[in-house]
Amino acid sequence: MEDRKLTVRAVERALDILLCFTRTSDLGLTEIATEIGLHKSTVHRLLATLEEKGFVIRNSSTDKYRLGIKIWELSTHLSQNDDPALLLLADMEELREQLGETISLYLRDGDERLRIQAVQSNQAVRRVAPVGARLPLTVGASSKVLVAFSSSEQQEELLNSPDWPLTVDVEHYRQQLAEVQRNGYSTSYEEREPGAAAVAVPIFDRTGALRASLSLSGPVSRLSMDKLHEYAPVLIQAAQEMGFKLR
Repeated sequence: MEDRKLTVRAVERALDILLCFTRTSDLGLTEIATEIGLHKSTVHRLLATLEEKGFVIRNSSTDKYRLGIKIWELSTHLSQNDDPALLLLADMEELREQLGETISLYLRDGDERLRIQAVQSNQAVRRVAPVGARLPLTVGASSKVLVAFSSSEQQEELLNSPDWPLTVDVEHYRQQLAEVQRNGYSTSYEEREPGAAAVAVPIFDRTGALRASLSLSGPVSRLSMDKLHEYAPVLIQAAQEMGFKLR
């Protein structure tokens, strides 16, 4: 039993190392060890195994690690029937051509939202939306959508979290959630970052379960609040069509 526990612990630690790369692409041994709270000797042994299996690659000139080809090989076997990022890509591209702005797809992951797909605007001035970016649930149009249409238990867990930022008023956030529920969409105007605006809507699957948040974003020079409200019905219609494709 003890050997089994040690084996499971090694797997957990190896996965923790891989998860470090959700925030950046290149990391050194010391950075990884600090991030996951392990001795460098332990991390070095785990990295050697991951490198041997092709899950990480070490750059000999910089002595930094990055994800290896095996990660890409695994991702190619994701089923389009199960993965919204692949299944809804064509619809997102069509929406981008129609409205001319960056279109993103977010999922909730704990107390964060994760951008799982993005179709960049073709305009010269645009918001760059890197896939894999993690953002807080306390600010932003997509964050409010993902929280507003989650269960009351999930909402209260987030709103009463000890990690809730002091800069965000809880009662004002509650009022925003109620407004999002009434309108069926959310907007943000320089809320998370200066110069950026967004409008987001929920995507429900055929069972009525919340699956993702669909957003349109761009610079405030093109996206006034009136423009965001004008685009909202278009996104709602697109989200309904997308949701029908999800099991």
